[in-house]
Amino acid sequence: MSNTQYAFLKKKNVPDREAWQKSIDSLNFKIQLQIDPELQVFEDEGFLPCIWGSTTDDVGFEIFYEPSDDIHDGDEQLIKIIGNNDYCISMGWGGSLKDCAAVMIASCALAKDYGAVISYEGEEPDTLENLISSTNDIIVEAEKEA
Repeated sequence: MSNTQYAFLKKKNVPDREAWQKSIDSLNFKIQLQIDPELQVFEDEGFLPCIWGSTTDDVGFEIFYEPSDDIHDGDEQLIKIIGNNDYCISMGWGGSLKDCAAVMIASCALAKDYGAVISYEGEEPDTLENLISSTNDIIVEAEKEA
């Protein structure tokens, strides 16, 4: 099963890898997530490997960059969610809770420091506080994964 989370924001606010990592670090989640130091924003697409805490677990997610207009396909609800945000970072994952947690942590950083509106599969966006709370819950469950 594939899942997709959208981060809608202004293209001028899309952070480079270093700035995004600083935002992730500042959130102080129980698990420290490190996104691939080789990430080239706007250029790299596909699997983005991450380091989960101090382990070498295979963790990460699919990442894609595109204009918001390429996402909504005329869906009025999604157009309303997107608002005046002209760009989208799509993050996808399969069934792993660690991969889900990586997406959630990355999304929280984008929402907190770059004004991103976060929508899971086009659903109504949640507040940053609820995103952080959900992320903490997912991290607890992800740590139980073998």
